[in-house]
Amino acid sequence: MEFFTISLLNGVSYGLLLFLLSSGLTLIMSMMGVLNFAHASFYMLGAYLAYQVSAWIGFWPALLISPLVAALIGGAFERYCLRQVHKFGHVSELLVTVGLSFLMLEIVQLIWGRAPVDYRIPAELDGPLFTLFGSQFPIYRGFMMGVSIVMLVSIWFLLARTRIGLVIQGALTHPDMVESLGHNVPRVFMMVFGGGVALAALAGVIGGNAYATEPGMAVSVGNIIFVVVVVGGMGSLGGAFISSLLIGILTTFAVSLDYSLVDLFRLVGTQLTPSSPGYSVLGLKLSQVAPLLPYLLMVLMLIFRPKGLMGTREG
Repeated sequence: MEFFTISLLNGVSYGLLLFLLSSGLTLIMSMMGVLNFAHASFYMLGAYLAYQVSAWIGFWPALLISPLVAALIGGAFERYCLRQVHKFGHVSELLVTVGLSFLMLEIVQLIWGRAPVDYRIPAELDGPLFTLFGSQFPIYRGFMMGVSIVMLVSIWFLLARTRIGLVIQGALTHPDMVESLGHNVPRVFMMVFGGGVALAALAGVIGGNAYATEPGMAVSVGNIIFVVVVVGGMGSLGGAFISSLLIGILTTFAVSLDYSLVDLFRLVGTQLTPSSPGYSVLGLKLSQVAPLLPYLLMVLMLIFRPKGLMGTREG
């Protein structure tokens, strides 16, 4: 019971962080049709900016300043780069975002170096939130969950209950009509892109000190968020939320379980030896193959339900 509860809470906290990161990418894809390969780089940038601002004036100002700076950078990139190549099609948009990801990586390494930086959890959030069956659940993981849930509710409220949300949804399906009503559709797109990368940066602020802040963090998390988007359904925020929790819980439990198919055969009375055919594969522990599980889930989803859990279009 102790193992299940703590693992479930850890999985939910990781899943909510994935949602915070993937929600921005989902918004950009659903609104603009742009597959932003630099999205995870803004996650990295948010963590590094938070590290620097925290060193100067503390963590709480960094929680606000880092996403705002990332939003300004993202908005400027959309206005002066992405918008200029839009007329050349999706391939050009893809290439320019890939170029941005390489550029951001080089800039980060130039300023902060190649080694991990000492970005720590603030002292007031360092400690146990509660103790359950002798195991402690950290305050900071609870804080991460709280921030992610607040942002989830805020995004839903913005899109479903505000005037600007109606304009955003209208610009998605009927941009010409929205523009004829006097709204600046390109500016709306710029705001959406800036808001999307701000969510990625916010995930970096609260995730960089919980895990690690180093130049490879964008690559390590970038693949996972695309898995989240594909499994959830292209452009579906609800699907991204469900798939984030599913992948977070799945990987957390898998990492914690030290069992293999050999152990399963042993339980049913079949004894396998190292000389048995396929033993090297069947003997792999679940914790060893845990990083592969999200990709296996994505492959199965593409085979049996290409539009994802809650997607509306194929692929």
